[in-house]
Amino acid sequence: MLNQIIDRKREDVLKIELPEDLKLPKRSFKQALLSPNRFVALIAEVKKASPSKGVIQEDFEPVKIAKQYEQAKADCLSVLTDTPFFQGRNSYLSDVKRSVSLPVLRKDFIVDSIQVEEADRIGADAILLIGEALEPQKLFELYQQAAEKGMDVLVEVHGEKTLEGILNVFTPEIVGVNNRNLKNFETSVGQTERMAKFVPSGTVLISESGIGKSEDLAFVKACGAQAVLVGESLMREPSQLKAVHALFGENG
Repeated sequence: MLNQIIDRKREDVLKIELPEDLKLPKRSFKQALLSPNRFVALIAEVKKASPSKGVIQEDFEPVKIAKQYEQAKADCLSVLTDTPFFQGRNSYLSDVKRSVSLPVLRKDFIVDSIQVEEADRIGADAILLIGEALEPQKLFELYQQAAEKGMDVLVEVHGEKTLEGILNVFTPEIVGVNNRNLKNFETSVGQTERMAKFVPSGTVLISESGIGKSEDLAFVKACGAQAVLVGESLMREPSQLKAVHALFGENG
């Protein structure tokens, strides 16, 4: 599935017309992760659909969702902007950025420098770069471009060989371990445990996918994760505010 998405992206980037620069002020994604509201930082995801699960929320109102996340004391937001596979839009990110005071990650499949420029213009504070989708040197070039624009970068990896290849080129400030198996889409937080020992000290470690209960949070925190990225389990609930409180075992 990842290969299919990346192939489509390589076609789509040829048609990108850069939007007007909204000139929205940058917020530090990394700093928010390092000073969390709870024992582990929460990156809450604004997501309408996914390739594996289809439409998650029919009546999708990104700004309303983002405001609930902010009220629930999420530390950062992640907004899907990929259209073909996740039914996301660039406008969702821009609208969310204008409506809340939290740092916003652009969740998309970035393969080209024009997408980094686009992310900057639509108001992203951080971007996602996927290790399995890019050669390490190309990833580093896009990483540097984002940094020059004042954006943080979440470097996502699934396996240790990918991480090793990246670390041979440079050391990212933020690494996310995706707990989803790319072949069968099953998730296991044990992947964070397996990968944590390969992540350099000083690098912020994020555990992504497959986190649905407070025990998962405690587990990945014990493995060394400083933050979690949670989407589907929060988006499936009618109230994202209540969903965050429930995830952390809070009464709210």
